[in-house]
Amino acid sequence: APYEDVETVRWGLSRFNQRHAGDDSFTPVTLLLRDSAGAVIGGLLGGTYWNWLYVEVLWLDDTVRRQGWGSRLLARAEAIAAERKCVAVHLDTTSFQARGFYERNGYHVWGVLDDMPPGHQRFFMAKRLPTTDH
Repeated sequence: APYEDVETVRWGLSRFNQRHAGDDSFTPVTLLLRDSAGAVIGGLLGGTYWNWLYVEVLWLDDTVRRQGWGSRLLARAEAIAAERKCVAVHLDTTSFQARGFYERNGYHVWGVLDDMPPGHQRFFMAKRLPTTDH
């Protein structure tokens, strides 16, 4: 589909949402992990909206897994969310990805889709952020 048509649909939903829930004030969160040569070897992509952080992607190259980088990226994103007055975080992961990692970082499963992808499960997870002067 042409880009303009896709954007018409996106903006149409955005306007509808704003009428019912106010401006979502979406602001991206992009954190990158680079090696000494500057190549990207991991990162977290997402954004804040309606006082929540959504973690869309958290990825680490195999060479840097199990070294604490994932927890550090997640903690930095949560700190950014707190600075933006967010109250919680949501994300999803699959049974072959990182459910245990997120649980160790304080997330809980609130929903499950079986056979998504086939033979696996998709877990929808959330975490409340510490409240300050929100």
